[in-house]
Formats: sequence, structure tokens, C-alpha cells
Amino acid sequence: VAEHAAASAKLTAMLETRVSPQQGMRIAVYWPIRAEPDLRDWMAKAHTAGAAILLPIVTEKHAPLSFRSWQPGCAMRRGVWNIPVPASGAEAVPDVVISPLLGVDETCFRLGNGGGYYDRTLAQLNPLPKIIGVGFSHCLMPTIFPMPWDIPMDSVILSDGSVFDRP
Repeated sequence: VAEHAAASAKLTAMLETRVSPQQGMRIAVYWPIRAEPDLRDWMAKAHTAGAAILLPIVTEKHAPLSFRSWQPGCAMRRGVWNIPVPASGAEAVPDVVISPLLGVDETCFRLGNGGGYYDRTLAQLNPLPKIIGVGFSHCLMPTIFPMPWDIPMDSVILSDGSVFDRP
């Protein structure tokens, strides 16, 4: 638990050097599940800075995600797979998407929890938001063998301080 918290804190510090939340900015983050990096403190700070924080919502299996506004202390309910989501709030399209990584390669292709939700969602957004993947350092691999529908991220930030951008 202590190692997870320390790695999440280091990752958050690196994220602060790459994303400067500002008034009116719409940032999609995620609620941590399955030992993903915990960015909830960063989300609260970004909200205080005036950014609209959005959480992904699975409204239908095998369909694109929607994004609903979140703020500290807002009412939450259990969504699909029991992932907490805001009980109410406006839906919006993000300017920045911060996505959790289970695996990533140096060309910025990611592996997530499966289902293709992020790729399906990003494929329909026009213009494409800035996409940043965040993960623990052990998730770096030589390749994820990307498929034609996989959408690369613009940047990757890992808990060991590694940061790389799409070639």
C-alpha cells in the first residue's frame, strides 16, 4: 500500500509538469480501480484551479464512453463493473484525456483493462483531445502489438519519472 501511494505521488508530481489545469479546461481522468495509479488528489487540485474534471461512464457495453463532470464530494453511484461514477452532472467532451495504463510501449500505444472503450471513444472525437497515459514503471513493454483500431497517446508518464512522447 505504501509503495503504491509513493508511486502514485511521484507520478502525480510528473503529471503536474505536463498538464497545467486552467479555468474552463475539460480534463477527463478516471476513478482508480484494480491498483491503478490514484490521481484523486490531483483531480481535486485541478478542479480548484478551475478545470472541469470529467469521469468516463460506460452507458452501454461495447459503445463509446461518455464523460460526466465530477467535483470533490459529489454524489457517486456504482456504474458498470461497480466503478464509481458521478450520480449526476453535465456531460462534456474533454480537451485532455488522462488514461490509465496496464501496459504501454515506447510508441505510445496502451493496454487497458480490455473492451476497447478508450479507443472506441477517441475514434469518434473530432478534434482528438490531447491523450496522456499514466502508469507504473513496470508496465513498459517492447510492444503491445497494436491493432489498426488502436489510437496512440500523445504522451506517457510513468511512476519512475519516465516521460515520452509519440514519435
